[in-house]
Amino acid sequence: MSAKVRLFVEQPLGPAQPVALTREQAHYLFGVMRLGPGAQVALFNGEDGEWQSDVVEAGKRKGVLVCRQQSQQQSRPPDLWLLFAPIKKARTDFIVEKATEMGARRIIPVQTDFTNSERVRQDRLHAHAKEAAEQCGGTFVPEVADLTKLDALLAGWDSQRRIAFCDETLAGASGPLPDTPGPWAILIGPEGGFSDAERRRLHAMDAAFAISLGPRILRADTAAVAALTLWQSTLGDWR
Repeated sequence: MSAKVRLFVEQPLGPAQPVALTREQAHYLFGVMRLGPGAQVALFNGEDGEWQSDVVEAGKRKGVLVCRQQSQQQSRPPDLWLLFAPIKKARTDFIVEKATEMGARRIIPVQTDFTNSERVRQDRLHAHAKEAAEQCGGTFVPEVADLTKLDALLAGWDSQRRIAFCDETLAGASGPLPDTPGPWAILIGPEGGFSDAERRRLHAMDAAFAISLGPRILRADTAAVAALTLWQSTLGDWR
């Protein structure tokens, strides 16, 4: 029987591999989920697939699990990055969670001309990515980068990676996603949209393509989900 609780860990996983829990993990498994010795937990670390494990030691502040058998091979999502301008805290968390669930390989918060939030906590966003992977049954946790200025990111951009930037000025107009395979990035602007200078720079890049997300202007968090859905259904692993 498969374990109902999944947990991301930092340690290597393999046959008969013991895994020592952190204090927070022990509290979650034994204090919150009320598990005890003999209970099964599914472990993954983003590298070794998912492993069914047994609880062999359970305490208030520590615990030990032992891997028994692999239940999923390691998988990696398509080579898709999500670039987005941070917004309010809860909605930024939402974007990171949904990008993880929907198969982004890397998540990069970007500082644009009109970005309202000037800082993000990278560790907190990475924790949200790990929790999202635990909940959705995935074995991969995307890298969440620190806040990066959009100008600096575009200055060193690899021309082999195409950018689909969601241009709100195209709402109601045509702006299809090119059906071209390879590495991609999706760029979501801030609540105030891209500045004229940013839009001109993106239009001047051979690797960048302005796309429309339909006849209505979407909130930034909604736009991220819509763009990821569009890309995955056209070029990703939903086809």
